[in-house]
Amino acid sequence: MPEAAWPRADVVIGNPPFLGDRKMIRELGEEYTTLLRKTYEGRVPGGADLVCYWFDKARAQMAAGQLERAGLVTTNSIRGGANRRVLDAICAQMRIFEAWSNEPWVNDGAAVHVSLVAFGHAHQATCLDGVAVNTIAADLTPHADTQTSDLTRAQRLRTNANTSFIGTQKNGPFDIDHDTAADWLQLPNPHGRSNAEILRPWANGLSVVRRDEHTWVIDFDKMSENDASLFEIPFGHVKQYVKPTRDNLRRDWHRLHWWCHGDPRPALKASLEAITRQIITPRVAKHRVFAWFSSAVLPDSAVVSIARADDTTFGILHSRFHELWALRMGTSLEDRPRYTPTTCFETFPFPAGLTPADTAHQRTEALEGGALIPADLPDTLPLALPAEHSEQNKAPAPVHQAQAAITSIALRPAAMAIAQAARRLNTLRQAWLNPPEWTHTVPEVVPLGLSASPYPNRIVPKPGFEKELAKRTLTNLYNLRPAWLAAAHAQLDAAVAAAYGWADYTANMPDDEILRRLLALNLQRSTSEGA
Repeated sequence: MPEAAWPRADVVIGNPPFLGDRKMIRELGEEYTTLLRKTYEGRVPGGADLVCYWFDKARAQMAAGQLERAGLVTTNSIRGGANRRVLDAICAQMRIFEAWSNEPWVNDGAAVHVSLVAFGHAHQATCLDGVAVNTIAADLTPHADTQTSDLTRAQRLRTNANTSFIGTQKNGPFDIDHDTAADWLQLPNPHGRSNAEILRPWANGLSVVRRDEHTWVIDFDKMSENDASLFEIPFGHVKQYVKPTRDNLRRDWHRLHWWCHGDPRPALKASLEAITRQIITPRVAKHRVFAWFSSAVLPDSAVVSIARADDTTFGILHSRFHELWALRMGTSLEDRPRYTPTTCFETFPFPAGLTPADTAHQRTEALEGGALIPADLPDTLPLALPAEHSEQNKAPAPVHQAQAAITSIALRPAAMAIAQAARRLNTLRQAWLNPPEWTHTVPEVVPLGLSASPYPNRIVPKPGFEKELAKRTLTNLYNLRPAWLAAAHAQLDAAVAAAYGWADYTANMPDDEILRRLLALNLQRSTSEGA
């Protein structure tokens, strides 16, 4: 496809179309989308939204001397993820001289938030959200001349790879209710295999932040049509209800493999095989919350699954430090923060000795009281001195001297403290979400031919408590943020700070200082990985 030619101009102003990367194929067609991405390969990443192509085209025009300045409207998701790479390129070659980072916008009745970005060769003072600043960074935040707080410099870390996964993309009505699943699990098949192989409980974002609706899903993974058809009743259901929704799709694989999920996420499923539970967080939510789910539960594409079973990892993720990092590194949908594996998880610098690479074996050790820590942790671990404490870049503030004074961490005790605080947080939350006085725990169905159920028990309301229990959600809990919840999080934060070696940490430590330290650790670790 030849790249569209723009005439020479002084200024380009526009409101390019908003279309997410996953909707591009559906709306524009697979052939056009493939050609577009091929044409801009190396300039616009494949996962970027359609609006990003206008930003890069304007940048290229400026680089060729064919354009002086541009002012474009975009969804605020351009501040992070794959989208932000076009702004990274812009900031490397010119400057963003004026921007509004997060403005409300009503489009066809839907309330969204947008960013307005003016960039190019201009002599006017730099202004962000109506306030004069030194520099506007690619994430549309104000940055001083120093780079010690510029989170756009953060790198993906190899030590965090192959751990967090977006859930399966169904691309069709594969879901069924609990009672239907329970009935089908008692049915025989002509090849003698159980429907338990292709029926699983299902979790989407609402399963985390609201109440679990006990939805199940049919999942043939990547079976052939002949193999899938031997699971007689579920296959017939998919043929009746899913196939018609796929018959006219433009995307060949989805149309021809109508009995399969659009993206069955084989790497996610393989990572869950060795553990009994997983950590799940919604991709888009008002509060950045994490929750435990059985590994028998199949995550939906609306959530991110972290394939670890230890409470230490859970506690690190649910700490103030990871929440701050995720809020700054992620994007948003309307006014709700968005969490992605690449930008929020894979860039996050876990405490030394407790990174996903350190826990990749997925084995756990149970402590007295039931908390789980990663197995085989050493008692102590030496700490490398961050690059910011070198002689040529020594930080003068006492806060950094206190941080630098610690040269080793009592790793196992630190992991234990995090795990115990995390388990306490989760136990208190569960007691609030599902008071035993209001709920029953019901054993899940045992499939035909099996001696025990492979599925987690269900929690159901006792008669008369349905309305009260419906209000007990994680969203409502974190909206209320009662004193006991704040105290449990404060205890967890203190334990995680100790694992970083931050002896000077208090709850009053500024967010910017925490982010500055995390960025230094990210850059130190990424440099050592590249060595």
